[in-house]
Amino acid sequence: MTASDAPAFCVHCGQPTSGGTDHPACHNPRTALEPPRYCTFCARRLVVQVSPLGWTARCSRHGETASR
Repeated sequence: MTASDAPAFCVHCGQPTSGGTDHPACHNPRTALEPPRYCTFCARRLVVQVSPLGWTARCSRHGETASR
């Protein structure tokens, strides 16, 4: 991953992160269990599907991610 590929936005609120670290306002135990809502690269709203086995989140520009 290069510097231009580094995540620049919080996955929970879509606000810019500072220095590529977690967004401090959204770093709490409750949000750690939630699926992402915003793309980390472009801050677009994600299409999220939650199932009993996990979740998938899709950005129209950067593709799909899934829970592990």
